[in-house]
Amino acid sequence: MIFPGAKTAVAVRLVRWANSRARMVDDLPLLYDGRMVKHDHPADLLDSWIKLRGAPVCVGMDPVFERLPPACQKHEPEQAFELWGKSFLDAIETHVPAVKFQSACFERHGVAGMAALAKLLAHARGKFLVILDGKRGDIGISAEHYAAAVIEHFRANWVTANAYLGVDGFLPFLQAGLGVFALVRTSNPSGDVVQGERLHDGRTVAQSVADVVADTGSRYMGSCGFSALGAVVGATKSLDAAQLRQRMPHSPFLVPGYGAQGGGIADAMRCFIHGRGALITASRSVMQAFENRDGEWSQHVAEAAKLFAHEISSGLQTHLPTSSNSA
Repeated sequence: MIFPGAKTAVAVRLVRWANSRARMVDDLPLLYDGRMVKHDHPADLLDSWIKLRGAPVCVGMDPVFERLPPACQKHEPEQAFELWGKSFLDAIETHVPAVKFQSACFERHGVAGMAALAKLLAHARGKFLVILDGKRGDIGISAEHYAAAVIEHFRANWVTANAYLGVDGFLPFLQAGLGVFALVRTSNPSGDVVQGERLHDGRTVAQSVADVVADTGSRYMGSCGFSALGAVVGATKSLDAAQLRQRMPHSPFLVPGYGAQGGGIADAMRCFIHGRGALITASRSVMQAFENRDGEWSQHVAEAAKLFAHEISSGLQTHLPTSSNSA
């Protein structure tokens, strides 16, 4: 489906992709509310998955071959990633609503790695909200090709994209029916040099990008009250996150930097609005939970995912007013 507002020239090229998506609708992880109303808008889908699992969390799949469980390292990358990934997804399924695949970790292994990515995306669909983290940054026909690749080959519900090229960098993804988390305030220290700079009107560069995201996102609203255009805002930038949340009240936040990267529970809570609208991510703390521990590796992963979900759901109860703690 193509959302309203698509430019005619771009929309024509997206018709084939949209039709392809429509044919696959039975395979998409659509959820229903108590009245059996189907939610397939990206933001509504995200909201439904969070309500289903009870915690607004996302586990990242950022596999490094050398840090896979020893049994998996006996195989070539494609088979190793597939073996590890399917067991990993099955282990965390009951605890978390969303998974985020870091495309770069698969791309570095060439065709075999990308084949493994496609298989794991297929395994995840219907069990989680699926995010493809490629942070694509291009415009025009190139951005359209990136969107087509997701729709036709590497199927996900949401993607990440670079907002610093303006709306041209993420509009094709929205027009193809995908949710987009646009980079606004990232957790890497060197991002401060660009994102923290002040403009002549007093806004930071990140705040100016946030205003673009909020304005564009207002045309892609779901019935849940949030947009299909979200923002990546690092948990390690919590003071900025609070200000950005005010500028983007209807944008879902994808929040990296929690746990191993230094972001704490109080930092993560600044990304919510009335207890909603944020998806906190963790990768290494769950993925590597088996290291230096005896027993079945997948059991340690499952326990780490359960603990992560409990930390965030408990944090919402502790740090936010009781009346606003809806998922």
